[in-house]
Amino acid sequence: MTTSNASGAHSITKQDLNKVFLRSLTMEYSWNYERQQHMGYCFSMLPIIRRVYDKKEDQIAATQRHMEFFNTTPYISTLILGISAAMEESNSKDDDFDASSINSVKAALMSPLAGIGDSLFWGTLRVIATGLGVSLAMEGSILGPLLFLIVFNVPHYIIRWFCLKWGYGFGTSFLSKIEESGLMPKLTMGAAVLGLMVIGAMVPNLVSVSVAGSLGTGDSAQTIQSIIDGIMPSLLPLLVTLGVFELVQHKVKIAWILIILMAVGIVGSFFGIFAV
Repeated sequence: MTTSNASGAHSITKQDLNKVFLRSLTMEYSWNYERQQHMGYCFSMLPIIRRVYDKKEDQIAATQRHMEFFNTTPYISTLILGISAAMEESNSKDDDFDASSINSVKAALMSPLAGIGDSLFWGTLRVIATGLGVSLAMEGSILGPLLFLIVFNVPHYIIRWFCLKWGYGFGTSFLSKIEESGLMPKLTMGAAVLGLMVIGAMVPNLVSVSVAGSLGTGDSAQTIQSIIDGIMPSLLPLLVTLGVFELVQHKVKIAWILIILMAVGIVGSFFGIFAV
């Protein structure tokens, strides 16, 4: 599981991956509405960052890179962590490696894996574990809650570890083949486009804006919101997102952006502009 470069330095060891595995258990401890699991992800990547980069400025750049938005099912987040570890290792060895592709790949994978992970763990494994545990608990057996914890946690710890191992192994071999074939620029571009598409698709789910009021009378009356949705579904959430993006581009602090959004929401609701 150890890779090496010409100098024998900057190689990721099994011990490093073990540290990533243990740190991944804290993925949701610092969850927040702004970037969700980003601090847990960065914390998990620190052993890799310290291993593959000697220069302080490179470590800082990698740490900042992994403080970007991230959110997926925590139990299979290690698959992406493994791939990120392999990409950071390649970035430390290859001066021509595009570091921006690391976050592009993260963004491209987190949503599809969340769909798989939520169905597997929340929709299936948790239901099975609850059914087994409740059946014993209703009989007054202390084994009920213990069985629930065992049935749910044992598989998820095993899957979490193997996802990390597979992610790192896949990332290492895949990147080597891509670099040899000269397809890295195309991979980077494709991952960036896919990542932006994933983030864009999340806007209607994460941003909610609804205008009050209607036009017309009687049966012919139409709500203003339905007219806007007829022009383009989720148009208002998109405009709000683009507006926030523009403020971020102009270096406006997140705290001020939140205050602006709160003020607009309160004023708009007070005057009946927004539907509550």
